[in-house]
Amino acid sequence: MIPGAGPDTPLQLSFASVRHGGRAVGAGVLVAERLVLTCAHVVNSALGRGRFTQDTPGHGDTVTLRLPHVAAARDLTARVVREMWVPPRARAAGRDPVDPGRVPYYGDLAVLELTQTPPEGAEPAPFLQHNYAGEVIALWASGNPLPTVRAVPRVSAPPWIALDVLGGAQVTEGFSGGPLWDRERQAVVGLVAAVHRPPEAAAPGSPPTTMYAISVPAIEAELPALPPSAVPTARRGVQQLLTALERVLKGRDAVLACEERLAARLGRTSAGPAADLDRLVGLAVSVRRGIPELLDLVRDYEPSAAAAPYDRPGLHGTREDWERLRRAARTVRPGEYLTTRQRRDLAGLLAHCTRTDPRTLLERVLPHAPELPAVTGLADAMDALEGFGSAPGALVPPLLQGVVRVSVEEGAAGPYPAEDLDAWVERVAVRSGVDEAAVSQFRADAEAAAAPSPAAATSSRAAALAPRVQVELLPTPTGRRFTYQIWTFADGQAHRLALVHDAEAGSEQVVDDIRRVLRTEVREDPETALVEYFLPSAWLGLDVDSWESPDSDEDGPFAPGITRRVVVRTTERSRESYAGWKQRTAALPHAKRLVLDHRHTDRKVARAQLEVHRDAGTVIVCCEPHHHGTLLRQCVQAGVHTVLWHRAEHGEHIAQDLLALVDGTDHTEVPEVVRLERAKAMAEPESAGHHGRRLSLLYDAPDHRPPQLAPDAWVLTQP
Repeated sequence: MIPGAGPDTPLQLSFASVRHGGRAVGAGVLVAERLVLTCAHVVNSALGRGRFTQDTPGHGDTVTLRLPHVAAARDLTARVVREMWVPPRARAAGRDPVDPGRVPYYGDLAVLELTQTPPEGAEPAPFLQHNYAGEVIALWASGNPLPTVRAVPRVSAPPWIALDVLGGAQVTEGFSGGPLWDRERQAVVGLVAAVHRPPEAAAPGSPPTTMYAISVPAIEAELPALPPSAVPTARRGVQQLLTALERVLKGRDAVLACEERLAARLGRTSAGPAADLDRLVGLAVSVRRGIPELLDLVRDYEPSAAAAPYDRPGLHGTREDWERLRRAARTVRPGEYLTTRQRRDLAGLLAHCTRTDPRTLLERVLPHAPELPAVTGLADAMDALEGFGSAPGALVPPLLQGVVRVSVEEGAAGPYPAEDLDAWVERVAVRSGVDEAAVSQFRADAEAAAAPSPAAATSSRAAALAPRVQVELLPTPTGRRFTYQIWTFADGQAHRLALVHDAEAGSEQVVDDIRRVLRTEVREDPETALVEYFLPSAWLGLDVDSWESPDSDEDGPFAPGITRRVVVRTTERSRESYAGWKQRTAALPHAKRLVLDHRHTDRKVARAQLEVHRDAGTVIVCCEPHHHGTLLRQCVQAGVHTVLWHRAEHGEHIAQDLLALVDGTDHTEVPEVVRLERAKAMAEPESAGHHGRRLSLLYDAPDHRPPQLAPDAWVLTQP
């Protein structure tokens, strides 16, 4: 037993060490009295099998475990639960094997059932969905606290979370399968799955090691038969919930019946005749999505009152009592609106939705939110909306608003899944007390707003379908070699990590890999893809827009800057610069252009110009090349969306040419205008002075929301 309670006690009481031949090979976490959750590749290692073997272990295959913080020297035996064996696979659907070195992959989960009762003191771990602000820790397979890794989640790459390692031990394979522990929130937020390391010869100050973990939503989606996980004990709102339940749930028989049914739903043991209101609420607040399940059961306790329970005050209290109960429930668990079944049904329907951009959806549902959550995919967006309460006067909660908007947008492509989403909204609205007429009116308003003119509809479809290839580029100190990751975002799908290259390579290799990703991962109709290079601000002067592959095949060299729209972005915006970005976004309809030339090469002067012209969304940088870096960094810090410059030429004639290029051009059209100018310069080799030669564009416009809150290297924004 642990001698004293500390901040990591719930983690230690649930931490499992998975062993093979007397040594620890991975970790796991207790999720129920006899169930241990871990990675399938850890089980394969414990059984002496290949890391990515997909065959389900047989009944005779046993795995040795220890609970090192509860009974350090006691070996426990466990078997794989066959219906909860989800081996690693290359794609979201099917059973394609994983290629060595490919990340992310899917699945890689297993549940082990102990053959005997665990040692006294062992407790299942509480789980919550991760957030992007809090630090987490991970223990090595032995459970020893010395080789602890500290990390911060920074981006979702479904089904994984990418985390920057801040310190502690070096991340090795022994961390696999282990729980990510959020100390502040006292919950497990994922399972460690893989690691991406910088090159061995990385210079001081190079980007941190990236650790990958399987997210809680991915675990729930892959393992629908897994009993609902525990959650940290609720403190706020519990007394309000007890008081509200006393007014709605009348009599001891009602309490006993609801406690028994809730225990069955949540896979927990009922207290039987000993149940009372405190035990009922205690059960609900201790399990993930237990509060929505409780409300659902209380509503159905008296079948004769199912249609409108608040209309029978003798049995279920008044409408005001029910509203009070719902408010108390949101206070206790503000991020839980749906039952487990409702959430799974919704996730299954959203998997068939391909037209809706999750970032745009959040902007429409939460137009006044000061900070939108970082999301990838519609399911992730719905999880975010679930945590927002209704604004004053709003009759339809944000979650249902989001699903209605998805249904309207997807309905343009056919009846499925739009009609099923409508039916889902209708059922959930009725069961959660939302007025049916309010939902119908909101749907009608959304349909009216989504019916543009034919020309606007054509333009909107083209913009929605324009794919992106996003390259996070990390130069070595010389600026001639790079490590990089390539992401794709296409046809309304979520971000996808397509390629990781952690060995140093030259620019030709980078471009070759971009071409390979374009050929295999991106459908490029009706527009050519937008290629975005994400660079640290010190390297914005790197001429990535002129890179090309060698002339080595029948297609000739591949020059993305000519055949694709190529822009530069930065991963290093601060809170101050993000505030400036939002201010310039608001001013875009009337924004002016600003020229920074040789008179503004002093940083103070440049910053003063940008402060005076806080409505300038586009800046032309026109000065000697060795001053470009200084002015570009000033523009980034001031939150400027679009910066256009020539890498070699300067002077008033260049400034006037570039101003004329963007004059009367909507910001969304600037990348294509720049691409065409580059192509024109290449098509006129005799015209050495064409301004399209070495023309460069930094583009962080509103449809390319910049990274939030000064993220570290390897951070990718949401489009």
